[in-house]
Amino acid sequence: MPKSVLSALFLSVSALPVLAEAPRVVADIAPVQGLVARVMAGVGEPDLLVPPGASPHGHSLKPSDARALSSADAVFWVGDALSPWLEGSLEELASDAHVVSLLEAPGTLQLEFRNGAVFAADGHDDHGHDDHSHDDHNHDGHDHADHDEHAHDHGDHDAHGHDHSDHDHSHGGHDHGDHGHSHEGVDPHAWLAPQNGKQWLALIAEELSEIDPANAEIYQSNALAGQAEIDAVVEQVKADLSQTQGEFVVFHDAYQYFEHSFGVSTLGAISLADASDPSVARIAEIRDAIAEANVSCVFSELQFNPGLVATVAEGRDVKSVVIDPLGTEIAPGASFYTDLLSDIGADFVECLSR
Repeated sequence: MPKSVLSALFLSVSALPVLAEAPRVVADIAPVQGLVARVMAGVGEPDLLVPPGASPHGHSLKPSDARALSSADAVFWVGDALSPWLEGSLEELASDAHVVSLLEAPGTLQLEFRNGAVFAADGHDDHGHDDHSHDDHNHDGHDHADHDEHAHDHGDHDAHGHDHSDHDHSHGGHDHGDHGHSHEGVDPHAWLAPQNGKQWLALIAEELSEIDPANAEIYQSNALAGQAEIDAVVEQVKADLSQTQGEFVVFHDAYQYFEHSFGVSTLGAISLADASDPSVARIAEIRDAIAEANVSCVFSELQFNPGLVATVAEGRDVKSVVIDPLGTEIAPGASFYTDLLSDIGADFVECLSR
């Protein structure tokens, strides 16, 4: 779909009148804020906790963040698998808000952590638990347009942690509290699967409609328009990637949801999914794999040590392309999420084009 058509879709929805005072909404990271902003277009704007350039794996709340949480009507976050430091603050400061862990929402595609430096050697060359999602819940009750098979029932909202007084945060048996150390369980970078972006748009619209029924029609309309925009970008990215070839290595393992969605696969990662410092043995292993596989590109990231990329690529004729799963340089707003998918797709094309 041409950009002019996407722009027209967005403008036609965002021009709708504000019917009531906007709810106060907080998002943890920029991609989630972008999805919430798309749903709230024409009503209000969500606040962001993790600022551009900061790592969601370890961040300290500022006093202004604490104030935003304490006054929030709704908080949308990926979950403690990505930001374990935030869970206690949500329990303490946002106990009266609708707190929604998107990673744990029914219908969300989940993929397991990949721990090895070279993924085929780690036994996850098929992306871990392929199509491991929360579809096994009882989903009778809501048909969210083109959400594929992922309709779900939020009738009592227990899955989203709204009642902090007795919620043990075990999330169905997944203990995410120590992901920074054990690297077991679900990879939290799930926003890079477009199907999750679409699923979450509908969930965000449903939650906001419950909080703010006066604007429910706007939220639902915005979510549908946002889903159509994601579909258009996915088709374009798929077409662009179909012309590429070659193998690549990423700085940290944040992209398997994108790989899964678009049919590309990385040889391995310099660092684990939480971007912790790699061991000397891991660096040596990825260097050997790059040499053996004749890798053409190594992705680097703005937030992390570029010296490690130079080390693993030393002596090899490879490109180094900067990629960013959080969209640090993308302007915030209702088009953020589709801009992020487009930018990452363009980075892959640049990396894999000979």
